[in-house]
Amino acid sequence: MKLSKIGHDLTAITMGIDRFERVTNDGQSLLDGEGLVPVYLGEDLAAPRKYAAWEEIRDDLSALETEIGTIKTGERRTFLEGMVRSLRVAVRVFSGGSPTFEEKVLTLVGAPRIREDREMIETTRDRIDRLLASQGFVSGTLRNRVRAWEDSRAIAPDRIEPMFRALMTEAKQRTADMIFDTGDYDMALNAVHDRPYSARWNFDEGQVDLNVDITHSRATLKHLVCHEAFPGHSTQLLYAKAEVEAGRSTLDALLVTANAITGCVQEGIADQGIYLIDWLEDADDQLMLELRNLQSAAQITAIWAYMAEGQPAEQTVTYLRNTALGQDAWVRGRLRTAAHPFKGPFIASYWAGSEAVRRLRERVSDAQRPDFLRALYGRAQSPQSLEMFPIA
Repeated sequence: MKLSKIGHDLTAITMGIDRFERVTNDGQSLLDGEGLVPVYLGEDLAAPRKYAAWEEIRDDLSALETEIGTIKTGERRTFLEGMVRSLRVAVRVFSGGSPTFEEKVLTLVGAPRIREDREMIETTRDRIDRLLASQGFVSGTLRNRVRAWEDSRAIAPDRIEPMFRALMTEAKQRTADMIFDTGDYDMALNAVHDRPYSARWNFDEGQVDLNVDITHSRATLKHLVCHEAFPGHSTQLLYAKAEVEAGRSTLDALLVTANAITGCVQEGIADQGIYLIDWLEDADDQLMLELRNLQSAAQITAIWAYMAEGQPAEQTVTYLRNTALGQDAWVRGRLRTAAHPFKGPFIASYWAGSEAVRRLRERVSDAQRPDFLRALYGRAQSPQSLEMFPIA
């Protein structure tokens, strides 16, 4: 009963912060209308608390922290303590404070202090080199060979939507067979230009906003379908809602979409999606995943140097282009995102989250898989609480 009440209170406070932030600063949300919790499916279960001042929120977080301190040590306490610390940093940012980039990465996002080591990045580049050579791309710099591979696999503009639809259909069926049946929920394609992202999840509208300034192949579209929809963001939210409605999870499971410490695991599930539904088909898929891993690790390495250590923008761009092998539109988007006072540190969530989910995915047995899926999809988690499975 105590966990249930704490979960309810945490959810009501978090949604109260979300609502209060949206109406402060002359109605100009720092998150451009997205809010602290972009999608919330619990309006009929826990109403947002009403606040008139940031100090009221800090008092409620302190009271909640005291309650959390009375429950036994374990997965839930680890998550709840981390979530309260994350919300405290969010409140500082929203109320005009200026936590350091490092503090935001470590506490708001819940990622480790990341400048991924040079050996890991070079090893990943070596694997990309070998995969390209095995497909006949042997001439020029590694960056130029990646561009040549991307160009050779590029989907013509008039074929993107049909390919997206076919991939979405298969991903949805695989997800139903292996993880969770999402029923009649579906997502459509919405092409956009001049955005700082490759794709964006838009659950309420039932669409994936796809940046068509970036070249897309079947392999990259497959990854984006898995990331945004099945078995990624949409699946996680629908699974969590089902667990709450069945009484198997506390209400805070509905905070899985929050721009807080839950974001790492959310992005980790999404980036590990192809593995979670066993959909690695060919060399293009393998090459795309290696490139994704390189860019996730290299982008936080570059952005940490840029934001926390004062590395010049020009040097950061050069690193993202030549070491991370990023397309120019992607590189521009990374710097735009990094400069955002709230969203910037969440660049760390992709690599940290993917690694947290990968480590757990690779060590669970077949017999543990049902419990693993419930822990991963059905409860709000931080990277630290997720590491405690199956001890909990």
